[in-house]
This record gives sequence, C-alpha cells and structure tokens, in this order.
Amino acid sequence: MSSRKIKHEVAALLQGRDLAAVMEAMRRYPAKDAVNALFALICRDEQHLRWYAVSCMGEAVARLAEADMEAARIVMRRFLWSLNDESGGIGWGAPESMAEAMCRHAGLAGEYVHMLISYMREDGSEICQDGNYIEHPLLQRGLLWGVARLSGCRTRLLLDKGAGDHISPYLGAEDATVRGLAALAAGLLRLTATGPILQAMAHDPAPLTLYRDGRFDATTVGGLARSALESMHR
Repeated sequence: MSSRKIKHEVAALLQGRDLAAVMEAMRRYPAKDAVNALFALICRDEQHLRWYAVSCMGEAVARLAEADMEAARIVMRRFLWSLNDESGGIGWGAPESMAEAMCRHAGLAGEYVHMLISYMREDGSEICQDGNYIEHPLLQRGLLWGVARLSGCRTRLLLDKGAGDHISPYLGAEDATVRGLAALAAGLLRLTATGPILQAMAHDPAPLTLYRDGRFDATTVGGLARSALESMHR
C-alpha cells in the first residue's frame, strides 16, 4: 500500500470517537508506516484529530521500539530536532508525542526523559548544563502536558531526574492552560512545597480543556489546583 493511501486511511480513522477502537485499527499498519502517517497529523489545528494522533503516535513509537529500538530512537530524535531553532519548524505535537511514547515504553523513557525536562530549564553558564528552555506559550502547553502525562506514569523517574525543581515557575504563567497543567503535574508528583501557591490558585476561574485517555474534559485552573492539593494529602 502506498504511503499516501495509508495517510488518507489514518486521517479517516482518527475521526472516530472511541480511542481504544481507533488504536486497535491502527495496529494493522506496520509501526513505521503508522509513525510516518501520523507525523503530519500531530500538528493539525483540529483538536480531536491532533490529540488522537498524539495518542496513536505514542503507541506506534512504543511498538516500533519493541521491534527495532534504533528505529524508535530515530523518531525520538526527529521530535527533538523539530523543537530545535535550527530545524526551521515549530515542533507542534512533539513534546506530547514524546511523552506518550515514553509512558508506553520504559526503555525510551530511560533514554529521553531528561531531554523533555531540559525544555523547562534555562541553559546554564557551564558547558555541561543542557537547558533548552521553550519560550513559546503554545509550545509550553505541549511541554507541560507531556510532563503531566509522565508525572502520572513515570513518577519516580521524573523525580529522580529533577523535574520537580522546574515546575513551580509555570504555576504563575500567564497562559491558563500552562498554569493548570503545571498544577496537575505538581499534584501527581506530590510537590508539597508548591502547596501555598496551589492554595492561592484554588479559586482561579480560568477555563481550559484537558485531554487524557481519549477524553476532553472541561475544567478550570482552580479545579486542577484543588485536585493537586487533594492528591498531596491522600
């Protein structure tokens, strides 16, 4: 089957409303073909199409890693390159897709989680300090979604790599989605030091839509802050 035909079929599949059924249908394509078809879809404007593409991309990359780890590394490096200023691109969907793949494959998480964290960190004065801070607010949304996603599935790894040290500044971000996702991550990682900030955020009425497990949940920054506080006290 031609790559063009696969891309058309995949785009049609992602219009489905049952993520589990969509992912099951995606598994009939070889992992490499699925990945290639999904690259053009993780950066689309349509919310449903883009997020389902992210979920399917993560599953496809993890599937690829099981068969050919080096091929999966090439895909992960392609995500990283798209976030590099020198790439000439923007990197839409890259942090989210990386995180989804790392949630689904421990080997990829062990190799690449430090790179995702580096996008929250300013570059230091020493040559070995590898900060790659992302300034664009919309890309920050993708980054913080990825950190929150990993906070729920690779909690210990994120804490061991120091991710918790870089979340607090995002709790004061101008962008409501960034603030809310930072609150979600703080709760999942049980960053008790952020408690006073989360208390102050508890009545923040700014709305946002949270994507997780194939659902789009309408919530508020305050709601996520309150949930984070509850998580810390369980």
